[in-house]
Amino acid sequence: MTVAMSLALSGCSGSGNTPAGSPQATDSGSASPSVSPSASPSASPSSSPAGSESPSASPSAEPSGGGASASPVGTGTKPSTEPAGTVTALRLADAKSGWAGGKGWIARTDDGGVHWTKQYTGSFTVNQLFALNGNKVWATLAEGKDAKTARLVRSTDGGKHWEAVGTVPNRALLHFTDDKTAFSGNATTTDGGRTWKTLNVPKGVVGDVYFHDAANGWAVQASSDKYSFLHSADAGKTWKTVMTRKIQDGNGVTGTLIRSAGKNDAWIEVVGGSGMSQTSYALFHTTDGGKSWLPAIVNNTAGAGPAPGFSMDDDKYPKASGSKPGALYVVNPQTAFLGGECPACDKPNSIMETTDGGKSWAARKSEFDGFGEPYLAAADASHLWFVATDSEKPSVLYTSSDGGKSWKKAHTFAKSSSGT
Repeated sequence: MTVAMSLALSGCSGSGNTPAGSPQATDSGSASPSVSPSASPSASPSSSPAGSESPSASPSAEPSGGGASASPVGTGTKPSTEPAGTVTALRLADAKSGWAGGKGWIARTDDGGVHWTKQYTGSFTVNQLFALNGNKVWATLAEGKDAKTARLVRSTDGGKHWEAVGTVPNRALLHFTDDKTAFSGNATTTDGGRTWKTLNVPKGVVGDVYFHDAANGWAVQASSDKYSFLHSADAGKTWKTVMTRKIQDGNGVTGTLIRSAGKNDAWIEVVGGSGMSQTSYALFHTTDGGKSWLPAIVNNTAGAGPAPGFSMDDDKYPKASGSKPGALYVVNPQTAFLGGECPACDKPNSIMETTDGGKSWAARKSEFDGFGEPYLAAADASHLWFVATDSEKPSVLYTSSDGGKSWKKAHTFAKSSSGT
């Protein structure tokens, strides 16, 4: 079913400082909206990477301390034991190759997800995976859900060998624009992640700020009666308000998620209230650096009220599948995939696609099991992978080669001996 919508909102230039004047989709992750009421934790520059040990040359031994200095497994020429446990991260290099991570492991596939080779073992849970190509890949490792920082490891040979790099000072979306430069919320590195510095963030920011690159930073600022989108063109030194909406019916912003697939491109999700297993939210899109904004999705719900900035009578905008927001993956300025979650449904996960920048959406017929965190990744507009997770069932990988119109079950990850 396709929902058409052609209305765009012009951005309102508010007060504030006037700014100075990665490969496509590599910074378009699928994490859940951030619900922190303020900016990401400050990133104090570090003079040395986390940990002092180097990865062990032993193919199976795990060094003391685990985590960032855990050992590579095998040489990449012969399959080792397949990974076991719940998937916690997913990343594609191309239509056939990619990585998945879990508690204490990273594995790679080169046949479309059918078979997996464990390349890394350790103690910590893989929080994120990011790849510039089939050889250069990074992973963040978290000691627990409440950890405010994450250890950073990398591989330059497709995952055959890994090395400890440093510590990412927050848990925001990590993405590299080249071998040395990366951004994670309000932190940036220019030496490959060994040291980080804090970027200036406006007051009153909800959730994590997002920098596509130094010249394109985005943030959401909110108060009790309005919220605004802000843009920085100078690595956070100054910020300019590019759009403001008044909050109606008292349903304010409780979380945000920001993604980008280009210099002037931004997708911003603002999350409102929750109730009766439902969450209200809106998704906006700009392709002109914030001069105009398209309300791409407006999900008002009976249990949670209107989406932030809208009323229950606003029914002319596209509505997403599911009763709460799922994963978002932006392939390019025109193509994006949006997951929907329905905790009260037998099959709680669904997916929608837009190919016109959010003006219209096609809801895919397939629905998926799994009441845990879903993971969505794409190599291009056609090749899409989805991992459904559940606390009581194994994680399952589904793949599509036609933009989500049809799916096949590619792999069921074994349960670990501990059940995680």
